[in-house]
Amino acid sequence: MTENIGVLGQKSARRSGVERVVNAPLPTVYGKFQAIGYLDHDRGEEQVALVHGDLGTEDVLTRLHSECLTGDAFGSQHCECGDQLASALRAVVAEGAGVVVYLRGHEGRGIGLLAKLRAMALQAEGLDTVEANLAQGLPVDARDYGVAAAILRDLGVTSVRLMSNNPRKRESLLRHGVQVAEEVPLLIPPCENNITYLRTKRERLDHHLPHLDAVAHWS
Repeated sequence: MTENIGVLGQKSARRSGVERVVNAPLPTVYGKFQAIGYLDHDRGEEQVALVHGDLGTEDVLTRLHSECLTGDAFGSQHCECGDQLASALRAVVAEGAGVVVYLRGHEGRGIGLLAKLRAMALQAEGLDTVEANLAQGLPVDARDYGVAAAILRDLGVTSVRLMSNNPRKRESLLRHGVQVAEEVPLLIPPCENNITYLRTKRERLDHHLPHLDAVAHWS
């Protein structure tokens, strides 16, 4: 009985929140970064922040990038995620300092890889990206940016210049105590394969994508 109580005691004492685990140099094709690894004890996710230069505390150029295997690794033209990630990494190097927080568990706006692939199949049949999630009984957007805010606080960052077209990221950071001094557009030229997806993001998810007006001739 005593042994069982001890095991239960260990479980009840399990950590919560975000823990910095490792800091390693990461030279990339974009420039030199420090890859700072975190463990999110609440969700069990492993997270990473790519830091370039001396961040300081205020007005730090920042990207919160949601994991996207198809776009980031495979170069999918279904979305603009891979190009956004590359542009953000280039931007922080050009700035001389900045951070890209790469958020695991955000695949498919938080529904997971297989559900995202099912959603893509449904989009090929005519549904838009919002309808495809709802057709599976899943949220339109299940992402939470609390872990990103916790990582930024651990890095000493109190306010950011946020590279994003998504106003929900700004709102979430503000709720979690990180100030947003500026929203920096991260606009990628669209292609024929993603124009419908991007228009849906603008019209149904309130993303700021004014550059789409220049390609109104695409159906």
